[in-house]
Amino acid sequence: MSLKNVPFKSGRHFLQIPGPSNVPDRVLRAIDMPTMDHRSPAFAELGREVLTGCQAVFQTSGPVVIFPSSGTGAWEAAIANTLSVGDSVLMYETGQFASLWHAMAQRLGLEVVFVPGDWRRGVDPADVEKRLKADRSIKAVMVVHNETSTGVTSRIPEIRAAMDRADHPALLMVDTISSLGSVDYQHEAWGVDVTVACSQKGLMLPPGLGFNAVSPKALAAAKTGGMRRSYWDWQEMLTPNANGFFPYTPATNLLYGLKEALTMLQEEGLANVFARHHRHAAATRAAVQGWGLEILCQEPKEYSPILTTVMMPDGHDADRLRQVISETFDMSLGAGLGKLKGRVFRIGHLGDFNDLMLAGTLSGVEMGLHVAGVPHRRGGVAAALDLLAGRTAGSEQEAA
Repeated sequence: MSLKNVPFKSGRHFLQIPGPSNVPDRVLRAIDMPTMDHRSPAFAELGREVLTGCQAVFQTSGPVVIFPSSGTGAWEAAIANTLSVGDSVLMYETGQFASLWHAMAQRLGLEVVFVPGDWRRGVDPADVEKRLKADRSIKAVMVVHNETSTGVTSRIPEIRAAMDRADHPALLMVDTISSLGSVDYQHEAWGVDVTVACSQKGLMLPPGLGFNAVSPKALAAAKTGGMRRSYWDWQEMLTPNANGFFPYTPATNLLYGLKEALTMLQEEGLANVFARHHRHAAATRAAVQGWGLEILCQEPKEYSPILTTVMMPDGHDADRLRQVISETFDMSLGAGLGKLKGRVFRIGHLGDFNDLMLAGTLSGVEMGLHVAGVPHRRGGVAAALDLLAGRTAGSEQEAA
């Protein structure tokens, strides 16, 4: 369709998918700068600043490697630096993105023990312990922290504890693509060896940056093993990174934006950022329950602070609902992915987001349910507003 045939819509589009998230004006203005000489002393200062700032968000004193890439590239870097063809790894089917990471691992020649799941729960730490005790050959446990396709968050500290109880030498590799910067994640304290992340979710940037936070154990594995690699080689990055530089042309203007995003997170305070996300997630769940609809995640301890995935009543198509909401109210919701296509819609509540934005989002969903003829109860928005305003008994505990 030609753009001239698209009807004009006043106001601002509501982008409520679970990433890419809304880019704050401050970050947009920071990106809108003349490109810097990436071999200059001024760039070295910028490089050192963002690399140090990333350590604070990953909560690590170790190195964070920044690639000009998507999160998929960061996945590949994590594998290529630490594992070799034929290595056995343990992975869990928690959703679409865990399945895609599994497919990549297979294509790169790993032998994958892929534990099936129903996409409604996270990784079971007890199962991790049992499998590691039974198989000493496993080289890595690979887990998606917050599964963006389902709204389920796996319990990384409990998985680490299970690995420790098994006294197993496997690396712990965690995908935080949709969780970093939005929910508490402690790379170092939780004993993670490689953390994978990207720019367009909690870090509030456009797509284009991939990240690996790396433990000493993972660095040692990279020095003695791994796959053939060039672009993804950590050591090629870390040597010039020590002086604020990169071995090849970095995404300079995105690094301007990253500096500003890190400043915004620091100004709000990470603890406040995490509490805000939990509060908005609790309000969203209150709305869904008020509508009489079902949340996909079945384990309350694993409810995602990043997004809420909502199941459609039998006989109703989530994609039709999303189309009605887009055309009528100019709001985008996340689609069901993989085997959830048409069965669920996803409400993103992450990044640069506040109470009034959430109230508008939930109002759009409630109106859309009515216009699309989806069976529901009225009052979901009112339930969310009661929680946000502190009128709901126990709302502070629910939001924590």
